[in-house]
Amino acid sequence: MDSSYVRLMDRLYLACIWAAGAAITVMWVIIPWGVFTRYLLGTGSSWPEPIAILLMMVFTFIGAAAAYRANAHIAVTMLTDVLPRTLQALAAIVVDLLMVAACVFVAWYGGKLALETMRHWVAELPWLPVGITYAPLPIGSFVTLLFVIERRAYGSQHDRAIVRY
Repeated sequence: MDSSYVRLMDRLYLACIWAAGAAITVMWVIIPWGVFTRYLLGTGSSWPEPIAILLMMVFTFIGAAAAYRANAHIAVTMLTDVLPRTLQALAAIVVDLLMVAACVFVAWYGGKLALETMRHWVAELPWLPVGITYAPLPIGSFVTLLFVIERRAYGSQHDRAIVRY
């Protein structure tokens, strides 16, 4: 691995941010539409809720990968902060190994879930396979795994100099 891996991860990170941002923006538009049609028009659209659920999955799992890389995730460091430096380094390795295990587990079983439900369709959207709604699980987990590998090999994103492309 060389700096091209870091550049690739920078691009992947930006793609995750854009995907999560686009998902929350589209949700911001369609949820009021659903409320408007239900309460003001009295008809109610059937599509805003399942689309919003899909977009929330994208926002959650793809956005979580970006948050992990940016070190903006929830981390309870009260215990590790009081450890000696050598034990802090060991704890960081253990945390990374646990992250790898969690990512592999969710990517594997999330992928199986997505593939096994591709034959089923969302009732309100007969053109949308249920497996598509589960796809952000393995995708986000795999991207997070790549970011864990990057952190282990190159250190935290915050510890490196900013490179302009």
